[in-house]
Amino acid sequence: MKVPRLELRQVSKTYRTNGQSTEVLHGVSLEAEPGTITALVGRSGCGKTTLLNLAGAMDFPTSGEVLIDGRSTRDLTEAELTSLRRRRVGFVFQFFQLLPTLTALENVELPLLLAGESRTAATARERLCWVGLEEKAGSLPYQLSGGEMQRVAIARALVHRPDILIADEPTGNLDTASGEQVLGLVRDAAARFGATVLMATHSAEAAAIAGRRIHLRDGRVVEEIVPA
Repeated sequence: MKVPRLELRQVSKTYRTNGQSTEVLHGVSLEAEPGTITALVGRSGCGKTTLLNLAGAMDFPTSGEVLIDGRSTRDLTEAELTSLRRRRVGFVFQFFQLLPTLTALENVELPLLLAGESRTAATARERLCWVGLEEKAGSLPYQLSGGEMQRVAIARALVHRPDILIADEPTGNLDTASGEQVLGLVRDAAARFGATVLMATHSAEAAAIAGRRIHLRDGRVVEEIVPA
């Protein structure tokens, strides 16, 4: 029996603040294979970002399991979790999260340096070329447009050829043309690198590139659509 690359089994998440408990996810299950795009859609506060954090092993469920290649993230040691996040998972955020004092090339190169890889600059330049920004290698983030910053962020997320790409509203701060360009790169990430893409979005255009759309409401899956 084939094991999914990413699987969530009856995942729930409760946050406790000042003695109050708030359950933001309720028994969510999903599976995602290599080379596929799954879109999480729903209103703000429905649990999309929390689910992404669990899938990327940035947080852990209160109950249920998150499994990557059949292994629960709960069973990983701190060293294994660090290695997973640095080598097997890439993250793209709505607000880019580029380091302002590093050039575009240095931002892309950083995950490789943290992972102790070799040929870091050459690999980072290859990824910048892939997103069409090789000529911006020496530019600082403030010298780039929003669309260019997000393309740098995608190059950084994919510089180590991650198995899983987590994208949180990747077009949320972009104009239509830049958004379409970024969505093309997200689609290529699945097709070219074989990444398992899990993307939270409010955008109908972004959701349209997904092979599966999961609608969340109040932390629950209310609908799952697999376009024909």
